[in-house]
Amino acid sequence: MEQRIALVTGGTGGIGTEICRQLHDDGYRVVAGYYSGGDHRKAEEWQAQQKADGYDIELAFGNIREWDSSEACINSIRERFGTVDVLVNNGGITRDTTLRKMSPEHWHDVIATNLTSVFYMTRLVINDMLEKRWGRIINISSINGEKGQFGQANYSAAKAGMYGFTKAVAQEVASRGITVNTVSPGYIATSMIMDVPEEIREEIRKTIPVGRFGEPSDIARVVSFLADEKAGFITGANISANGGQYMH
Repeated sequence: MEQRIALVTGGTGGIGTEICRQLHDDGYRVVAGYYSGGDHRKAEEWQAQQKADGYDIELAFGNIREWDSSEACINSIRERFGTVDVLVNNGGITRDTTLRKMSPEHWHDVIATNLTSVFYMTRLVINDMLEKRWGRIINISSINGEKGQFGQANYSAAKAGMYGFTKAVAQEVASRGITVNTVSPGYIATSMIMDVPEEIREEIRKTIPVGRFGEPSDIARVVSFLADEKAGFITGANISANGGQYMH
């Protein structure tokens, strides 16, 4: 079988890196999408580190909050490697503040980067998947999209919006061998969490029934499962990976 191509947006971040590595181990040709404010050197250093660790991962530049840049990114991948078989919509940002202090820019930045980007990237790969009659789309949402979070009206709205998008698109493409699902991580031990003062971090940890923060690999394994050839009967679903912190 021809090697399948997997694109992970936000691929050079903490969770993104582990997803890229897992999919590489699963036999995909992996492309890490990045923007990083146009800091190509940072992405290239990341790629060199992955190479040193035994992971041959490609890079694709694109600002996923802009249609033209997203289109250029997908066209570049298509020209260099072929069409995308597995799309992991993982790119995102936070702009946290209470609603009464939230500016229109705070709102639009997060909605564009975390939700509109999912439409852009999915729209740009879906026709190739339909033609192949196979594809996997995996949208990385959040526990805070499920339950909401103080100071994150923008982020919670964007992540919750992924669920409706996922379920609608899943119905449209199910008959053509394409699945669309979401994964909702809880608190994962990336630099964002580990930079929180220890006493606050410990209070958060106490709210997690399994007694620990998640690891990026915990999320990567769920993505691996959903991307698998044999996972074709699971679509329109959300898998919560939060250590039992939010059950519903």
